[in-house]
Amino acid sequence: MNTLDTEFTQIIKENKSTIYTVCYMFSNDPEEVNDLFQETLINMWKGFSSFRKQSHISTWIWRISLNTCISAERKRRSREFHSLSMDINLFEDRGEDNKQIQMLHHRISRLKPFDRAIVLLWPENLSDEAIASTIGISV
Repeated sequence: MNTLDTEFTQIIKENKSTIYTVCYMFSNDPEEVNDLFQETLINMWKGFSSFRKQSHISTWIWRISLNTCISAERKRRSREFHSLSMDINLFEDRGEDNKQIQMLHHRISRLKPFDRAIVLLWPENLSDEAIASTIGISV
């Protein structure tokens, strides 16, 4: 494994929960969440060698994750989608905490993509400037 591979692997280990959180907020389907996660990793790898470190790595990861999920949502909305039912439901009700999480997920998922991104970034204690920079909007 070369230095670039090792560095990328370490960055993924340190930030996988952030990537997964973004993907989870863009889909109710566990398989699609996993697909979004993998697509995000692919996009990160493609751009990793050209990452100039002008911003913090977490900002770059948020940006790639959000852009990947927003692009996937646009594609999904532009074509008809038929989901297959599974015998297992990873989102099934398992108590009061889960009900609140599902309610929060439902409400966030109804927001427009950029509003959803702001809601996801706000609890990260980022400044307004950092959030705007990550999403690519003005403060």
